[in-house]
Amino acid sequence: MSDIKLTAKDFVSDQEVRWCPGCGDYAILKAVQRTLADVEAKTENTVFVSGIGCAARFPYYMKTYGFHGIHGRAPSIATGIKLANPDLDVWVVSGDGDALSIGGNHFVHLVRRNVDVQFLLFNNEIYGLTKGQFSPTSRVGTRSPSTPHGSIENPLSAALVALGAGAHFVARGVDNAQKQLVATLTRAHAFKGTSFVEIFQNCIVFNDGIFTEFTAKDKVAVKQVYVEHGKPLLFGKDHALGLRIKPGTLSLEIVTLGEQGISADDILVHDETDRALAALLADMNGDKLPIAIGVLYCKPGHIFEVEIRKLVQRESSGTTSNLNDVLRAGHTWTVADT
Repeated sequence: MSDIKLTAKDFVSDQEVRWCPGCGDYAILKAVQRTLADVEAKTENTVFVSGIGCAARFPYYMKTYGFHGIHGRAPSIATGIKLANPDLDVWVVSGDGDALSIGGNHFVHLVRRNVDVQFLLFNNEIYGLTKGQFSPTSRVGTRSPSTPHGSIENPLSAALVALGAGAHFVARGVDNAQKQLVATLTRAHAFKGTSFVEIFQNCIVFNDGIFTEFTAKDKVAVKQVYVEHGKPLLFGKDHALGLRIKPGTLSLEIVTLGEQGISADDILVHDETDRALAALLADMNGDKLPIAIGVLYCKPGHIFEVEIRKLVQRESSGTTSNLNDVLRAGHTWTVADT
């Protein structure tokens, strides 16, 4: 092991990156490698865990430890790793299908337990690896090999699912917005507990341009609001637009500074410790309201592996080392002879 400060290149493995040319995964890979260098991570102390899908190739491209698991089970594998060695820096990489379909049950229990891992969900609203079937996040009307006449299912919101499951850290990023994405990943890494980051990622082959309505250069200003704790929810050209609670309701609305007496004092200030506000922000879909990017929610809680170790230490102190006595302790019964 060395105390030499590593660069992003030090986290690049010797494996050929085999995603489709132009895939958003390349940008996410670069952002993660930059983040690890910025936070002075150690290759020998870092583990990437994945399931199945295009995103699941991620561990091969990182010069760290890695575990390529089965479909949807990355959260369970990561939990086992963290319980076995809490000192390891564990990252989970998953796609919208892997995490929210076959792995949905494992995902919600990871976030509710608050295991100290970083969970990155690459959301491209499609199954890319298996040639473009619709996924749990695909929009109504999505035409795919499995929905040739258009999907009739309402999509899941990954951020709302995480919040509903009791997540303590929920954030969003965009694959090609490197500066913001690195900043968000840095916050996620610093958080103690499960830090969930949904990353909007473009699948150039099977769902190209699905996010252009809020990621295109001429749309970013008016279709995205970058949220920062303690700062007003302003967006638009010259930050002339803002969000406030619509009078008489519990919903958000867009207002324009300077119109109808609206001033900066009327704009809602982001409080990342407010779960209700985080849910309102997560529910914005870029249609009537902008997409919220950044840390939507951050409120520390009990950490699973820490509490497990406390429990083990408490219950093991003063107990017998005789296995026979342990097996016969507590709720036991004797079967009488008849």
